[in-house]
Amino acid sequence: MKVIVRPGDTFWYYSQLFAIPIHLLIDSNLHLNINNLQVGAEVKIPGFLLKQHKVVQDDTLWKLAKSRTLMADALFLVNPGITAENIQVGQMILIPERVVRPIVNGNREYDFADMVSDIEQLKTIYPFLQTRSIGKSVLGNDLLELRIGRGEKRVHWNGSFHANEWITTNVIMTFINDYLLGLTNMAPIRGFYVEPLYLETLLSIVPMVNPDGVNLVLNGPPEQKPYKDEVVKINNESFDFRDWKANIRGIDLNNQFPANWEVEKERKEPKSPAPRDYPGDAPLTEPEVIAIEKLTRDANYNRVLAFHTQGEVIYWGYEGLEPLESGTLVNEFSRVSGYRAVRTIDSHAGYKDWFIQEWKKPGFTFELGEGVNPLPLSQFDEIYQETLGAFLASLYM
Repeated sequence: MKVIVRPGDTFWYYSQLFAIPIHLLIDSNLHLNINNLQVGAEVKIPGFLLKQHKVVQDDTLWKLAKSRTLMADALFLVNPGITAENIQVGQMILIPERVVRPIVNGNREYDFADMVSDIEQLKTIYPFLQTRSIGKSVLGNDLLELRIGRGEKRVHWNGSFHANEWITTNVIMTFINDYLLGLTNMAPIRGFYVEPLYLETLLSIVPMVNPDGVNLVLNGPPEQKPYKDEVVKINNESFDFRDWKANIRGIDLNNQFPANWEVEKERKEPKSPAPRDYPGDAPLTEPEVIAIEKLTRDANYNRVLAFHTQGEVIYWGYEGLEPLESGTLVNEFSRVSGYRAVRTIDSHAGYKDWFIQEWKKPGFTFELGEGVNPLPLSQFDEIYQETLGAFLASLYM
């Protein structure tokens, strides 16, 4: 929602008028000078949408405002020139409506276009949500990073490294929406008021690392050549892509990182592009991996969480390089999710492995749910509730 600054208006006044934390207002309007707010400037108010209302008999601005837990001046602000005396039956006026329900529906098949649409809606309602493209996929889809918060602690999450694990994006996007609602409505999640998390932590999220692969699993081959024919050939002439984990070129993105990549290359069975497990001809060849690698190098994260499916386990060690802090964190993740913590397995070249190797900081791979990928949507609600506590713990610990 946007308003036009009047004489005497301040961010502090808007914070009181709409019951929105002032730092969310400031972060929604980074182009404005908080100490010198100019009359006529446009200010974004997070957590609200403007709705049209047709005035009926007995309507007053005070009554309309009170019914929405607002002060009457909120209506004067969004309807310049209106007065209590000049509203008339049949007149269309604007009323600020607080957003109290999520717009993300994670319990559905969820491709790249669905995610982009939801992100655009979230940005409109919550302009303090920062978004940017960190690169392009093979097919030119934006690899979108979302950032929430202003704290010194830096936490990164990502999902859908593997195409048929697309439900991880659903889970992440659902939490993002719940987190934004909790911030603007000052409402708890699992008993925690999340405003302190915003002030203490900068959360970075790449909810869909492999958009081309997700689209392939959900929608079938792309129109772009040569991939339209190549993916069918790689998939043994089958149009059933449910088992496809790789990117559109048949390279497994989570086997592309330089953490003993040569070991994985030698022992992986596929020696050419395949629906899964082929690590490529060298590490860091795929644009999706290059983008994540650069993002991670530039950001100096305190911890990273990569979300996969399935198994209900959390992998948290690599070659004994993980710090002591990792054990404390994973114990809490395990407690709140019910997932089993596993320190090491005979696996290399993954994002979590590389992060631990390079920075000696906590890195985790969460394997959500249980069964055969892609996991059925009937598991979505259970997976989300299992993961919710770990999401929060990754921010507050």
